[in-house]
Amino acid sequence: MINRFRGTMDHWDPLLVDRIAAERRVILFDQPGFARSVGTPPDHLSGFAANVVALARALGIAQFDAFGFSMGGTVALQLLLDHPRAVRRAVVAGSAPGHVPGDLPSNQPAGQEVWSVATKPVNSDEDFLYLFFEPSPASQQAGRDYLARLAGRADAFSHQVDAQAWQAQLKSAMGVREAATSLLPRLKEIGHPVLVANGRHDIMAPTYASYAMAQELPRGWLKVFPDAGHGFLFQHAQEFADDVLRFLR
Repeated sequence: MINRFRGTMDHWDPLLVDRIAAERRVILFDQPGFARSVGTPPDHLSGFAANVVALARALGIAQFDAFGFSMGGTVALQLLLDHPRAVRRAVVAGSAPGHVPGDLPSNQPAGQEVWSVATKPVNSDEDFLYLFFEPSPASQQAGRDYLARLAGRADAFSHQVDAQAWQAQLKSAMGVREAATSLLPRLKEIGHPVLVANGRHDIMAPTYASYAMAQELPRGWLKVFPDAGHGFLFQHAQEFADDVLRFLR
C-alpha cells in the first residue's frame, strides 16, 4: 500500500484494509523520513519507487501487487516503469501520471485554493472533508464516518509527516508536472494489468487524468464512483475493496 501526499499508516481506512486483508496479505508502511520511519525522504519519484522494492526485498518478497493512492498512485506507475519484474498487478486510485494535455475544466490541476488547504501546517477534519469528499450530504457524512474510524486507533496520529518530508514529496510530484516529464506518454510501456479508479469529481487529482491513464495503459481498467471525490476509496470502502480483490485474483 503506497500512500498519498502527507499520508501516514494511520490514514489508511481500517474498513478498506481489513476487507482486503481478509483475503490478501497487506503491508502498510511509512517511507523513510515519514511519520514512524527514520531516514532521509527522497525528492524524486524513482526514489520513492526504489524504497518500495527495497522494503519488499527486506521482507523476502520477490513479487507483489501494488496499491497506490493519490501521489502513491503516481509512485506505483513509476514503480511499474522502473521495476517491472517486481510487480504483478497494480491499483492506481485517485491519482494522475503528471501532466495530462487538454484544457477542459475537468482536467484542471488542483488550484491555489486547494493547495493552500493541502499544505497547511496542520489539517483539520473540515480540511479533510473539503479535500477528499464531495459537498453533498451523503459524501460529507461518509467523510465523517471515515474520520471516526481513524480515531478508533489507540495511538492514531502519534506521528505526523513533517514539513521537510512533505516538501520533498511535493518536489517529486512537480518533477512530472510538465509535458516533457509526464509519465503519461510512457504508460504504453506498461504491460501489467492496472486498475484505475477515482471519484467522479476529484479536486486533488482531476478525474479526467484517470480516463487518460486508462486510455494509454494497454491492460488498463477504469472505475469511477458517483457522488465521490478524492476519498472515494474511503467513502465506498467495502465496494472498492471487493473490486480490488476481484481484480487481483
